[in-house]
Amino acid sequence: MNDPIKVKKEGPILEVIIDRPKANAIDSKTSIILGNVFADFRDNPDLRVAILTGAGDKFFSAGWDLKAVSKGESADADYGIGGFGGLQELPDMNKPIIGAINGIACGGGLEIMISTDIIIAAEHATFALPEINVGVIADAATIKLRRRIPYHVAVEFLMTGRWMDTKEAKHWGLINEIVQSKDLLNRAREIAQKISKGPNLIYSSIKDVLRETENADEQKAFNILRALETVKKVYRSEDLVEGATSFVKKNKPQWKGK
Repeated sequence: MNDPIKVKKEGPILEVIIDRPKANAIDSKTSIILGNVFADFRDNPDLRVAILTGAGDKFFSAGWDLKAVSKGESADADYGIGGFGGLQELPDMNKPIIGAINGIACGGGLEIMISTDIIIAAEHATFALPEINVGVIADAATIKLRRRIPYHVAVEFLMTGRWMDTKEAKHWGLINEIVQSKDLLNRAREIAQKISKGPNLIYSSIKDVLRETENADEQKAFNILRALETVKKVYRSEDLVEGATSFVKKNKPQWKGK
């Protein structure tokens, strides 16, 4: 089999494609590769934003490769530095990632999807957590989904294994935008280009604050925010002065990332 993960770099933008026909399912080997790809993205100062999508137009990812499970791969196998799918447990991922959902995102594929920051879906995409039908808990989704959509919707989704279309997914805020399939990557690239030209120090601090304050009450969240080095770096940065000066002079700011 060819490399199951394809990567493409366009300046500061990294495109990552899951390419494992027929369903872009994830086994431990693929998961390790994804984790390494995203760790390299995180640590490369020349890369600012990533797009994650699937090959073809039927599956974004069907999640855990049940054929690998039937051959002995266990739930506690080594899935790499980022946990299953490379993103869900990757520490200090402070760069924005856009999910371009080109088709079915189910099980672990949906869990990978909700580990991205902005989600654009092709109009024919569908979503499900069918783990209940094969006797396993959708572990990451059980932790994360209630934080993305209303609690009762998340519980019903987890416990029934039913399917959701893009219209409903957008209604509940699970995805940001629905586009025609032919426009999916162009729209994702358009957003990536806009982000790549912005103040990347701010993006890093936003992701850090979101992650570290997710379960804190408001006052504690402010205390956490003020203690974070990514936030302190913003307050001390040349970019802050540049932004204020450009606003006053009505110029376009020239971000330096420092």
